Amino acid sequence: MVLGVALWAGLGTGCTTVPVTGRTQFNVMPESQEMQLGFSEFEKMKRQVPVSKDAAARAMVERVGRRIAEVAGPDMPNAQWEFVVFESKEANAFCLPGGKVGIYTGILPITRDEAGLATVMGHEVAHAVARHGGERITAAMGLQALGVGVGVAARESKYRELIGAGYGMGSQLLVALPHSRSTEAEADEIGLQYMARAGYPPDAAIGFWQRFGDYNRARGGDTAWFLRTHPTDQQRVENLRRLLPKAQALYRPRP
Repeated sequence: MVLGVALWAGLGTGCTTVPVTGRTQFNVMPESQEMQLGFSEFEKMKRQVPVSKDAAARAMVERVGRRIAEVAGPDMPNAQWEFVVFESKEANAFCLPGGKVGIYTGILPITRDEAGLATVMGHEVAHAVARHGGERITAAMGLQALGVGVGVAARESKYRELIGAGYGMGSQLLVALPHSRSTEAEADEIGLQYMARAGYPPDAAIGFWQRFGDYNRARGGDTAWFLRTHPTDQQRVENLRRLLPKAQALYRPRP
């Protein structure tokens, strides 16, 4: 009930506009709280995961990161940018609220060069700029509050366990996972524009996601599309091709 009240109380102040795409999002989590969580989690990461000693990789990540931050900065003016390379075989990267960016060494063979790295960093920074984390928490709060209501309504029914299980599965398949896929697509769109404005050729994003698709297939990444948190690699490439002309119009090469 408390969660439900919090959501209703936030209806008047929880609607914000996502930079670049202009989408209206519902997010009742204060930006300052999001950022504080990001800072705290990043410090924890630096204590728990080894930081790479590869000077060349660290310099490249810092260089690309600063260029992405330069163009994304106006959309996240309170960011405290930090770029860290973590020693891990995992092919992954992230940007926490507040501009804390982590790159795992396992993704660098797939990015190959600065343009490939800019694809990844633009995408991850876009998640933070669009405040997808707070939006996801808000949605989870709403589903939890609704689930409590469903449970109360069904408590006298002999099918209450079946109703509860159906609600749990339905909320994931029909709400949580589609929302996750849509925010990933939005981060692709924003990130593509960021990398172009930072002086990296946006068509390099196509090459990166094709290589990443090859990487996933080599490791048996065949999850059914409706169970995915991300778009399929093929969907991603097709969507980026559609968005490419707009990004290319923003591209200005840098020395």
